[in-house]
This record gives sequence, C-alpha cells and structure tokens, in this order.
Amino acid sequence: MAFRLSSPAFDDGSVIPERHTCMGEDISPPLAWQDPPPATKSFALICRDPDAPRGTFHHWGICNIPAGQHQLPEAVASNAEDATALPHAINDFGRSGFAGPCPPKGHGVHHYHFRLMALDVERLDLASGASCSDLVEAAEPHLIASAELVGLFQR
Repeated sequence: MAFRLSSPAFDDGSVIPERHTCMGEDISPPLAWQDPPPATKSFALICRDPDAPRGTFHHWGICNIPAGQHQLPEAVASNAEDATALPHAINDFGRSGFAGPCPPKGHGVHHYHFRLMALDVERLDLASGASCSDLVEAAEPHLIASAELVGLFQR
C-alpha cells in the first residue's frame, strides 16, 4: 500500500467543512494516515494555500509527531496554548497553531494542501518563532516520503 493521508471531515479534492475555516470554529480537521515507510522516525505536517493573492500562504506547521502515531485529532492544541503540545511553527497569520482557510471574498476556490512528511529523524530542532517555511526547510533533508490531502474552500 502507498503512504496515504486522509480526513474523516472531508475527502481529497472536496470542500473543507466550514467549522474548520474562519467562517466557523477555525479548528484543525482530524487527520489520519496509513502505510508510512518503515524507516520513518517522525512526521511533520504543513498546510498551505498556493492560490493566495500574494503567493503561497501557510496555515499550519507541526513537527516531531512520533513515528508510532497515525492520526491527529480535531482541534489540535498549539504549543502556545499547551506547553505539552507538539511543536508548531508560526503560520503566515503570525501565530502558532492552525489557522483555517479564509480566502478573500470573491477570490474563487482555493486549494488547501495538507502535506504529511515522513522523516528519518526523531526530532527537528526548530528555533522558537520558526515559520512554516523554516519547518519545511528543516524537514526536506530528512524527507523519506510524503502524503498529501487537498481540501477546497471559497468565500
């Protein structure tokens, strides 16, 4: 089987429910994955919108997800909210944690790419205040495989 990422909240290529957007509760969707490569030591996750007016916009970055973990629940707490939470990068809204889809009104359908990266290290050592771009840059040299789920949203 191939490494796959899915969500019980929405199917790949379908609309993200409003509760996971700025129009609703703005909470992260639940995610689950299957069949990561055997050499995986940890996971990192990025959510980005390549359709943003000024270029790719990062909505979420989280790392050091243990290799034995195969899901994230709905409404994951950020390290700014809970000191025991997994490390989160600073999103392009300027805060730690998930920030749901919120495209400009009338801008059309945006595609939100949730990319789960299987890594060959147990931990990424990100500096405090690291951005989602910093997270991706730190993860890329350790990437074994990635799985992607794309959700749609427009206002």
